[in-house]
Amino acid sequence: MASAKNENKSKLHTRNKNKYKYDIQALINTVPALATYIIPNKYGQKSIDFSNPAAVKILNKAILKHYYGIANWEFPDENLCPPIPGRADYIHHIADLLAENNYGKIPVGSKISCLDIGTGASCIYPIIGVKEYEWKFIASDISSKSIDSAKSIINSNPSIKNNIKCKLQKNSSTIFSGIINHEDKIDITICNPPIHSSREEAQKGTRRKIRNVLNKEGDKIELNFSGIKNELICPGGEYQFIQQMIQESEKYSNNVFWFSTLVSKKSNLRSIYQLLRKHQVYKIKTIPMQTGNKSSRVVAWTFLSKKQQLKWKESRWK
Repeated sequence: MASAKNENKSKLHTRNKNKYKYDIQALINTVPALATYIIPNKYGQKSIDFSNPAAVKILNKAILKHYYGIANWEFPDENLCPPIPGRADYIHHIADLLAENNYGKIPVGSKISCLDIGTGASCIYPIIGVKEYEWKFIASDISSKSIDSAKSIINSNPSIKNNIKCKLQKNSSTIFSGIINHEDKIDITICNPPIHSSREEAQKGTRRKIRNVLNKEGDKIELNFSGIKNELICPGGEYQFIQQMIQESEKYSNNVFWFSTLVSKKSNLRSIYQLLRKHQVYKIKTIPMQTGNKSSRVVAWTFLSKKQQLKWKESRWK
């Protein structure tokens, strides 16, 4: 029988550094302050107090330092603290998507250009993409404070410094305009859109998460992964944000090989597919993902024909 630390987590990508249960002691050795937040979970095993934003943040700092060599990852406590394993899964799955268009081989190195929409103060997707595949990233956000935070993280970690460029989206009503230039060629765009349409909806989701992890009830709780308003909430919620992204993507159909986004709510898929067909995309790809009890998926689309795809990879990926 596999030891507890070697048990596979539910359906994480095979290349995910956290596909097995956390080695709590190794993480404490890396960041000793983590020991303060160790509690038993509902099965009596050592775990983290996931209802405490400070505990979640220091756990993820320890993961980044231990598994990815990122020693400096400081950002305001008010900002969203991303769970590293789930974010890494998105990166690994899009690497596989690119491989499907590259004779089964993942294209690596700085010749690959990625755009992260809404990178946040933590800049987490670019960090993982650089550390795992050495890709180049454009990290965009509508918040100047988040961009400043991301720049600070990048500049304090030499191993990623030359691979990530931050861009402030000055027009909060657009997604790609002002970020993608006419001459740009971007191999893939990624996005973790705001999920909720209201703070009440966000709080409801957090209560459900805490019940699942700790079997803990309570109405007066904090958002356990923190997150300021524009990181978690937007008018119309997830679907409206993705709707706008799809509508704008057509304008940049020749600048981008694959557009992609996380879709947390399965109920949004039907409308998303209908909209993509309306905009006459050439191909749609849906990639299922699961982290712990949470199921989600990546939806990707391209406007490029087979001939255009071949020309793209022959000119850029060799």
